[in-house]
Amino acid sequence: MRASGTAPLWQPSAERMAGSNIVAFMRQAEQRWSVNLPDYAALWRWSADRPEHFWTLVWDFCGVIAKTRGDRVIADGEAMPGARFFPDARLSFAENLMRRRDDTPALIFKGEDRVKRQVSWAELYDEVSCMAQAMRAMGIVEGDRVAAYMPNMPETVIAMLAANSIGAIFSSASPDFGVQGVVDRFGQIEPRLLLLADGYYYGGKTIFCLDKLPEILSRMPSVEKAVVVPYIDATMLPIAQAVHLEMFLAPFKPGKIAFAQLPFNHPLYIMFSSGTTGVPKCIVHGQGGTLLQQIKEHRLNGDMRAGDRAFWFTTCGWMMWNWLVSAMACEATLLLYDGSPFHPDGNVIFDFADAAGMTLLGTSAKFIDACHKAGLEPAKTHKLSTVRMLGSTGSPLVAESFDYVYEKIKPDVHLASISGGTDLLGCFVLCSPILPVWRGEIQAPGLGMAVAILDETGNPVPDGEKGELTCLKPWPSMPLGFWNDPGDARYLAAYYEKFPGIWCHGDFIARTEHGGYVIYGRSDATLNAGGVRIGTAEIYRQVEQIDGVVESLVIGQEWDNDTRIVLFVRLRDGLSLDAALEKRIRNQIRSSTTPRHVPSRILQVRDIPRTRSGKIVELAVREVVHGRPVKNQEALANPEALEEFRDRPELAG
Repeated sequence: MRASGTAPLWQPSAERMAGSNIVAFMRQAEQRWSVNLPDYAALWRWSADRPEHFWTLVWDFCGVIAKTRGDRVIADGEAMPGARFFPDARLSFAENLMRRRDDTPALIFKGEDRVKRQVSWAELYDEVSCMAQAMRAMGIVEGDRVAAYMPNMPETVIAMLAANSIGAIFSSASPDFGVQGVVDRFGQIEPRLLLLADGYYYGGKTIFCLDKLPEILSRMPSVEKAVVVPYIDATMLPIAQAVHLEMFLAPFKPGKIAFAQLPFNHPLYIMFSSGTTGVPKCIVHGQGGTLLQQIKEHRLNGDMRAGDRAFWFTTCGWMMWNWLVSAMACEATLLLYDGSPFHPDGNVIFDFADAAGMTLLGTSAKFIDACHKAGLEPAKTHKLSTVRMLGSTGSPLVAESFDYVYEKIKPDVHLASISGGTDLLGCFVLCSPILPVWRGEIQAPGLGMAVAILDETGNPVPDGEKGELTCLKPWPSMPLGFWNDPGDARYLAAYYEKFPGIWCHGDFIARTEHGGYVIYGRSDATLNAGGVRIGTAEIYRQVEQIDGVVESLVIGQEWDNDTRIVLFVRLRDGLSLDAALEKRIRNQIRSSTTPRHVPSRILQVRDIPRTRSGKIVELAVREVVHGRPVKNQEALANPEALEEFRDRPELAG
């Protein structure tokens, strides 16, 4: 159904709320800490005001496995950065994800229509055991880096778990990166071990990867061994450092895993920023903080439980892969898909949902919009009976996509629009199973996250007004820092330069009358026309409603000592931007926003550049339009698209 503005699109039933994990958590908090928590808003306020109580209960409620927790919850008070959570704890991230050891499925994998595999919890344990032994035998120890240049397949999960069981630091990138993209990322962290697939499938095509390996190894001398994982069964190249996975594991038999009990802040992952304006930043995340943040989001906000089947369409180069994998700590089965979400057609993800009994169907806002524009109606073609939650992230989910989900996908699903990032491996604002879903709104702030919206001077803005998304207090999954960043100079500049002592996330956002949130785009891409700040998503929401417009990109062009708005549109095949369509676009923007939002120029392009995780790159386009170099085109999935924006005569006058 379509919201009228006075009624929510979805409301959880009383029975569903009463049986939720979060209500059980609230009752435990009330009993243990003598507080009154009647609703989510009260729980959030308590979690932000009393983080030492909240995070202790998260640890206990979620059953964190540890050698010791220690008595201290937060060291160094509320310093940002600097506060350390559970400084005396010793635990293993991998052990927390491998709680089960039975014959039920831990991983169910589909590689387009070519490969189907299932790995039980018992098989997973045995494969991690052998992988960890092989790593130890080649000399991998605590603090070493293990890199995976891999598709989203079981061996990537196995390699991560094996690395962490030793105390090695894991990092991954998807196989569609070229040599430069791999070197830009892994070259900075100097891995000793590199795992890569022999190839992958995308859009029905077989793509070979081994031809990249000689140059990668020549440019990354730290790699002592490259393990080739069979996927497309390509012939191995005769490279001295390369060994087939079967040979790497052959000397070892499954046995008990000696999970290294590591400090709470021992590095788990090195993540990479998109790198569209320079060499990617290497963001280091600790094992304990990652576990607590993600298990909190899965169990409390996502209402996940043992036996659930969790899916998110992602590659191993996007933080949603890392986020998804932690669902194993809830004893949920991971559903892994690698390939195009539109091969052989747009129904493949919905087919997978029905076939595998998916309970969480996670994807991107762009995928939902693409399904909408393609005219797909899964509510008519699929059962989707097991899907309780449909998740969306990557970019703001527009109000019309909310309508589409409830009208054409599933009318009784919990639509979970979430937003956070690689920077925190979690969410600042996300879903709640005990709150209604309002059209166009993210439901709530994250528990334990002191989210605030500030103006340019650092003062809170009233509800309904836009400002900077910030966090006023520390949380466990804050980055440990950037790799090879003396004095934390780049780390401090990235998040604390605007408001010292306060995390500034870089999103332009407003809080609604319902206590939800609307994100208007990245604040560094915010338009400032005539002195008024305009979020790019405000324009996208209007333009992409227009029939014939597939997608759009908007920038601010420096012009005549001010900034003018320039809109680029990609149209449906066979359409051209004529005066009538341009007038419709302008009228739609003017009538639904303000005259200040109306672009000075509207230009047609054949393609729009995006990162490999699907995010459009406004800043890179802005640089091209102004004749400035784009420092790292290797970070883009389609860098050739930038040429569409270069030297456009329409922008010269």
